[in-house]
Amino acid sequence: MTGPKTVPGIVDAHHHVWDLSVRDQDWISGDALAPLRRDFTLADLAPQARAAGVTATVLVQTITVPQETPEFLALAADSDLVAGVVGWTDLTAPDIAETLAGLRAGPGGEYLVGIRHQVQSEPDPRWLVRPDVLRGLSAVAEAGLVYDLVVKPQQLAAAAAAAERLPDLTFVLDHIGKPPIASGSLDPWAEETRRLATLPNTRCKLSGLVTEADWGSWTTQDLKPYADTVLDAFGPDRLMFGSDWPVCKLAADYAEVIAAAGELTARLTPVERHQVFTGTAARTYGLTVTGPPGPPQETPCA
Repeated sequence: MTGPKTVPGIVDAHHHVWDLSVRDQDWISGDALAPLRRDFTLADLAPQARAAGVTATVLVQTITVPQETPEFLALAADSDLVAGVVGWTDLTAPDIAETLAGLRAGPGGEYLVGIRHQVQSEPDPRWLVRPDVLRGLSAVAEAGLVYDLVVKPQQLAAAAAAAERLPDLTFVLDHIGKPPIASGSLDPWAEETRRLATLPNTRCKLSGLVTEADWGSWTTQDLKPYADTVLDAFGPDRLMFGSDWPVCKLAADYAEVIAAAGELTARLTPVERHQVFTGTAARTYGLTVTGPPGPPQETPCA
């Protein structure tokens, strides 16, 4: 699977956009999330990304409606920043293979690199290993796409079971599995994450950490035990940076997220950092890399 765009710099492997005049984001509710209740567009993101040395991004689904994915593919086709789209489709639908083929054949279809479902919202912790879901995941693999996992810690065991049953499908763990950083607790998240990482068809995004921490007082030292866990478990060649913009804005701006990621990977060699900030995302999502990334900012971020 080869993407249509080259990647000469840093890849932001995880961000969102939305336009509330087109479609409501019904998950944005309550006072805590009020800063997100406005439009966030590629025009908003682009100058921040370029200032940080990001030259390519992966745009990820936000809500489970079929219209969103074609809209994102059209955005990617008209953008010099978005290099891939992780969209949504109903994994349990009997015609999922035809739906995926239709998306690939439609406008901007070459930018479809993966599928994601809001598993974190499913009440069944074993949802990922239901027979109808496994059938849908098999169709994702057959279409040459990857599958992004957005799960809570109690769903990691099912994620590992699904990945073990489907060795031909690459599973990408979003937001390092959403550990309870604010509480300072590591297990059972760390144990389940290490188990998932033993499977060679798994990858992980160094994303979403700041919003799992205390939004108002986090430091990189709060994040470090969790980042070190996934660095050691997956290794740099299976770990990729993602900003989770604009959700990250609840706790940090784009530059702060990049700075934190730079600090959290400071112990790596330049080659290893290249993997985290460019290489892993490019290989996983089928992007074409033409040169080394610019160095992430290393400004301390508190």
